[in-house]
Amino acid sequence: MATLRNLKIKTSSCKRIVKELHSYGKEVEREAAKTAEMKGKGSDPYDLKQQSCYCWVVLELAFSGSLFEVGRRKCAAESRMMIPDCHKRLEAALADLKATLVELEESDRKEGPEIEDARSTITEFAQLFQATDA
Repeated sequence: MATLRNLKIKTSSCKRIVKELHSYGKEVEREAAKTAEMKGKGSDPYDLKQQSCYCWVVLELAFSGSLFEVGRRKCAAESRMMIPDCHKRLEAALADLKATLVELEESDRKEGPEIEDARSTITEFAQLFQATDA
């Protein structure tokens, strides 16, 4: 049985996934700009390859404020791979949100801030999918 609490949780999940999607997109753009800048400056091909493949992961320890190198990870490639994954998760979360909203509406709960927020989230993200498909 769907509850308003479940609806609110599912609405928040959709919003969180969209934030992740935008964050990964910005990271890809940032890495591409940095690589283009390095190409423009005539950097060494080895440095370009390293820039496009790896970035350093840094951990700041709160008690000392010191920075420690934790390791390297593939940033740009990893971010590019996460974008389709976020789209799939958003589609599933949106379908789940729609089903919960329909179930609540069938049980005569058609008004309230949670329901309005869910409706606006569905229409907003449906437009997002239409924009990406075009």
